[in-house]
Amino acid sequence: MKKMMLAAAAVCAMASGAAMAQEAQSPWQVRVRAVHLDSANKDSTGLGLSINDKTIPEVDVSYFFTPNIAAELVLTYPQKHDLRSDGAKIGTLKHLPPSLLAQYHFTNMGAFKPYLGAGVNYTRFSNVNFAPAVEAALDPSIKKNSFGPALQIGFDYMLDKHWSINVDVKKVYIKTDVRSAGTKVGTFKVDPWLLGVGVGYRF
Repeated sequence: MKKMMLAAAAVCAMASGAAMAQEAQSPWQVRVRAVHLDSANKDSTGLGLSINDKTIPEVDVSYFFTPNIAAELVLTYPQKHDLRSDGAKIGTLKHLPPSLLAQYHFTNMGAFKPYLGAGVNYTRFSNVNFAPAVEAALDPSIKKNSFGPALQIGFDYMLDKHWSINVDVKKVYIKTDVRSAGTKVGTFKVDPWLLGVGVGYRF
């Protein structure tokens, strides 16, 4: 009987320890990054359209379904850009580009935890303002919504069980139709590289 009680106690202790370890590893992680947006600026209108590159803040929330598989929602606030034609400023616009990615995390490299991601980006263009002379000559407009793929590679370097340093690179495909007096005259592809460095916290 004593042996059975000791065995039962050992099983309970191991189960309790496993439960505590599992409880300590939350599936939620947040990161804050400084991200440099480097636009491809591919334009088929013949106007030489481009937007300026800039560094923006980025926040992401990740949920780990397993130690290897996670989903990441990438967020920022609407970013204002100068819109140029052959280098000359012709207006301004804002874009809001959230992305949702599925990730695979490699977990057998100690504190170094690389990952790959792929998903979809949705971009909303807003506050599009053209210079008065451009408005009068071309009556321009752009399509306000863009859907496209997003690809990602990066790594977390764990400082302890909660805090990490993050390096992240994304390629996001963003485009909009350009119209003059309601007629499509071409497509402007932003298609930026997003190069990010930040910190993460695993709950």
